[in-house]
Amino acid sequence: MQETGSYAAHTRDDEIDLVELAKALWSQKLIIICATIAGAAIASAYALFSTPVYEAKATVLPPLLSDIASYNAGRTESSENQSQLKPFTVDEVYAVFTRNLRSLSLRRDFFRDVYIPSLPEAARAAPRDQLWSKFNEIVSIRTPDKQRAELVEVAVQQGEPDQAAAWANELISRAAEASERDMQLNVSSELDIRIRSVERRIASLRSTAQQRREDRIAILKEALVVARAVGMDSPQVTAGRTSSNEELSEFIDGSLTYMRGAKAIEAEMKVLEARESDDPFIPELRSSQEQLSFLKTVEVRPENVSVFTLDSVAEVPETPIKPKKSLIVALGIVLGGMLGVFVALIKVLIRRGR
Repeated sequence: MQETGSYAAHTRDDEIDLVELAKALWSQKLIIICATIAGAAIASAYALFSTPVYEAKATVLPPLLSDIASYNAGRTESSENQSQLKPFTVDEVYAVFTRNLRSLSLRRDFFRDVYIPSLPEAARAAPRDQLWSKFNEIVSIRTPDKQRAELVEVAVQQGEPDQAAAWANELISRAAEASERDMQLNVSSELDIRIRSVERRIASLRSTAQQRREDRIAILKEALVVARAVGMDSPQVTAGRTSSNEELSEFIDGSLTYMRGAKAIEAEMKVLEARESDDPFIPELRSSQEQLSFLKTVEVRPENVSVFTLDSVAEVPETPIKPKKSLIVALGIVLGGMLGVFVALIKVLIRRGR
């Protein structure tokens, strides 16, 4: 019972202390109010005089099939002919653009050509690594929607809204120019490879035809020697007998060629030796020449092409993203009030100590 009474008395003492503390703080209300007003004033001044930061955003999407049609001139999707050039797909062309857009070389060039010249003279004297870090903080290239991986956003934060929008659009423009150069190089390189391949095929066909003509002349020479040796000037034809296909083949091209007679063999030899070109006698030559002629007419520098689709151009922002004035003022009021309470408590404790 005695312990219970002691606990109750202790509780009453605590309640009395809290009441006294509240009274003591109320007596120092002027300090608390002044500190709160001072915190709000400082926060308001900071929010008012700090440099606003604006953010401009531009978004891009893959190109349309019509945008890359010129890149696919002379290219066919054929499973029969593996030597044909495969057409470029939208994803392949867009991958070239996004790689350039995210490349470190593009950032470095933009940092050197645009960002550094925009700084005041005094700011340019800062270490380059610090300027580079600050530049990477204000320029970001990201995928805002994880469900749409093809949508890429270019965001630039800058004190001048016009400059922020211009920089975002400039980054996209530079990436597009670099990508078009890369695609032009790809098209030109693959086209040159294909042209050289067809030219080699044509040269091979002509060389093979010439070799076959020389082989035919050699066969005829031997057959002429045999025909003259046996005194056969004219072909020997047996009445009432039809030659089989095998015998006819041997009679014309094989071991029985001499049976055509010396006159026929000698006449064919003269024609073959006087022939200036084997082109009319090469079955596959004309199709290869037609393909070569077409490939040489393909435009290496295509016009009206695009490696991306501009989903949203960066417009000049009107509302700054920094500083958040209402949040700063509210935070200043809270911190000012807390500081006032702390000072008031210190003052109360000092009085009690005395």
